[in-house]
Amino acid sequence: MSDIFRPYEKLVEITVLGKNFLVPDRNSVLRAFQFISPETVPYGRFCWNQECQYCKVQCQLPDEDTSRAILSCKFLVSEGMNITDVSPELMGCLRGKLDANSGKPEQTLVDAGDGVIIDTSNPGK
Repeated sequence: MSDIFRPYEKLVEITVLGKNFLVPDRNSVLRAFQFISPETVPYGRFCWNQECQYCKVQCQLPDEDTSRAILSCKFLVSEGMNITDVSPELMGCLRGKLDANSGKPEQTLVDAGDGVIIDTSNPGK
């Protein structure tokens, strides 16, 4: 799956509907959502080129006073980004991760290849 992400140097923390996640820098917000939920986002009805508008979110950057609407397929993720609203299509794709995350930054869940999902942010599980 790493082939779908632009090269990145680090993970940055973003907030999505009050939940914190660690995602790769230098990637679009939609790719960050795919990093958070690799098993659902690829199956969303996203065109990835701003035509469908299914990836629209409300976002506030740390240096801005108000939030604004952006298309997550075209906007790059940044440290401290706060996503306050997501489209119904994205909500459907992210619902499991938004409900499951307890507020701590979640790095990612990785399929070990045998159907077993490993939580890399908590190696003991």
